[in-house]
Amino acid sequence: MSDPLSLPLVGVTACQQPGKHLPEHRVGEKYLACIPAAVGAVPMIVPALGTRVDPRAITAHLDGLLVTGSPSNVEPHHYEGTPSAAGTLHDPARDATTLPLIRAAVAAGVPLLCICRGIQELNVALGGSLHQLVHTVPGRFDHRSNKALPVEERYGPTHPVAIAPGGLLARLLGREQVMVNSLHAQGIDRIAPGLRVEATADDGTIEAVSLPSAKGFLLAVQWHPEWPDPNGPVSRPLFAAFGDAVRAHARDKRRVAEPA
Repeated sequence: MSDPLSLPLVGVTACQQPGKHLPEHRVGEKYLACIPAAVGAVPMIVPALGTRVDPRAITAHLDGLLVTGSPSNVEPHHYEGTPSAAGTLHDPARDATTLPLIRAAVAAGVPLLCICRGIQELNVALGGSLHQLVHTVPGRFDHRSNKALPVEERYGPTHPVAIAPGGLLARLLGREQVMVNSLHAQGIDRIAPGLRVEATADDGTIEAVSLPSAKGFLLAVQWHPEWPDPNGPVSRPLFAAFGDAVRAHARDKRRVAEPA
């Protein structure tokens, strides 16, 4: 049995939400649970404290970073977008945390896996833009889930995505097409410089990206591989590759820290 103290540490981004008296920092258990179950690491919640914590100080302690989904949308001023529609849920504290944190992780070579809002944050952090409401774009489908359905059905496979040949996702999955779930309103518009499209939906919506120039593993997907089964046939290869990269990063850090 491996020494629990030797397990790598993966940061899991949190949202800031109103509490009874003061703001609270929250992350869904499904994101935390997939780290020991499918990555083989210890999860650590990264609170949405914005500029109160240097993102480089956070990444220095991490062996990997999981950027989670969220009901909130990235505020459009971060990508020079038009003002949001009335009633759009935002989380400025999360934006102030995750956008610089992603850039710090990329610079430090910390392995990154970004999910749903995470792919949108990655794209914005690196200079891209978003469609705020994909379903209002001519020719696009409605990628939102039906919230009247039971949660198991909402997270069930909804539509196919085409895997780009020769890319990271093609190597991990070994397929030309997979079925994924769909629970988002925002989506990538202008792709950030350096990002590579790894998968697209039939309507042209970008469903996965990578960063070939990254010093560490980096994959972002628009769907939710973490639930209901992070060890399912489509999800498992993603988490396994992320876990391999996390462990390699942890070994490299230990090697540098060891006395000569």
